[in-house]
Amino acid sequence: MIRKFFPLDKNYLLEEAQLALQDDLLTQLIENVKTQHQLVHNPLGLDDSFTQRLKNYQAKNRKPLYVFYQNLAAVYRYKYGENQLGFLWDGRDHTEKYKEDWTQIFLDWTMDFCKHELFLQAVLDLTVFLPDNRHAELAENRMNHFILKHFEVKFHKSRGLVQMKVA
Repeated sequence: MIRKFFPLDKNYLLEEAQLALQDDLLTQLIENVKTQHQLVHNPLGLDDSFTQRLKNYQAKNRKPLYVFYQNLAAVYRYKYGENQLGFLWDGRDHTEKYKEDWTQIFLDWTMDFCKHELFLQAVLDLTVFLPDNRHAELAENRMNHFILKHFEVKFHKSRGLVQMKVA
């Protein structure tokens, strides 16, 4: 589903590349969150019911993370996307280059986010603990808060993605 997040959001090749990678990158994000959570909260690797639940979780339903992923993808297009195709001198297809670039930046950004306890908990709430979590929208809001703070952009329902003015 192609959706415009800001007026010049017209790099459809980049957006298609991002959407094609969505499930794979979200699976990697979940695995990174599980690993980081274990490193912080269980450095000795002791097994208990919580740890077993975390280890045994397989990402089958990534839909609760789709909004976060698509918002992060929109931020990338807003900050780094161009509407004009450039020349690629190495013979690669633009879609291939976009996939490679997006994968790298997504993993870098989310690893930075994983340094924050609130982000780790929000991802776990939307994945591992979703059946128990009745307030999943609060976790989504926490994740979008990281986008706001990290990139100084905000999502408005009517205007889309806008740059925040910091005083």
